[in-house]
Amino acid sequence: MKAIQITEFGGPESMHLVDLADPTPGPGQELIEVTSIGINYADTHQTENSYLTQQVLPMIPGLEVVGIANGRRVVSPVDGGGYAQKVVAYSAAMIEIPAGVTDEQALCMLVQGTTAWHILKTLGHVKPGETVVIHAAAGGVGTIAIQLAKLWGAKVIAVASSESKRALAKSLGADVVIDSNPDNLVTAIREANGGKRVDLVLEMVGGKTFDASLEALAQFGRLVTFGMASRTAPTPLHPGSLMTGTKTISGFWLTPLFGNKEMLDDVVAELFSLIIEGKLKPVIGATFGLSQATQAHQAMLARETTGKITLNPAQ
Repeated sequence: MKAIQITEFGGPESMHLVDLADPTPGPGQELIEVTSIGINYADTHQTENSYLTQQVLPMIPGLEVVGIANGRRVVSPVDGGGYAQKVVAYSAAMIEIPAGVTDEQALCMLVQGTTAWHILKTLGHVKPGETVVIHAAAGGVGTIAIQLAKLWGAKVIAVASSESKRALAKSLGADVVIDSNPDNLVTAIREANGGKRVDLVLEMVGGKTFDASLEALAQFGRLVTFGMASRTAPTPLHPGSLMTGTKTISGFWLTPLFGNKEMLDDVVAELFSLIIEGKLKPVIGATFGLSQATQAHQAMLARETTGKITLNPAQ
């Protein structure tokens, strides 16, 4: 089979297309003939060995695939090895894809969709009438979070780095769109909310963006962090500083939820239903061939992409 392999850590250039033996399923696993591969920002951390878990060389990056397993069309997380034409995955983690949902749409839901759902509802406790700020609004999580927040009655302030990305966010239902690089992000956020502070911020940039988002929170405001795309840490925070504003900071990592029916499978099923009903429109930003994995990562790191990015294992 064809696969992308890494033999030394580094940037996108560390990935190479190679021929490898087909993987063999272990206990509780099945072989998946891959038809589409999801790219996540976490994959760029895998190649650098800067991910939340330690990576071991040689390795095949990739955390999610769609394919055929024993005659069923499934979307599944994988414990690495996703950038390949064949993978093994645990049967308990596989989710069947219903008619009316494409392979690429299914990939949008497994990681980005469930992340958006949980950071808004489980951690963000979003309520009708609240104001939600969504950073990286044109990205995989952002494009879904805009739509879910609106479905659940919130006002959405979408933050994005270019005019075209802001236009995309607006087309998905964002009430207000703002530039991610203004002279004063705190002021820009508050002006977008009529001069008031905001209730909930979805933050995955880190650095100064995190700092400004925290400062923009209202009393009882919540900030959910789920990434650090800038590779820059926020200003160190004293816990006591959260008391005066009665603010909450929480973090989210999806990986521990894989295999959890209630928190992952049932959420994916709900998201699939919204797609079939026409209430949720996944954004497929681009599809690269498996042989173009390096270019795909370069585009993502350069912030040139929108929505979900996928790889076609046949190319």
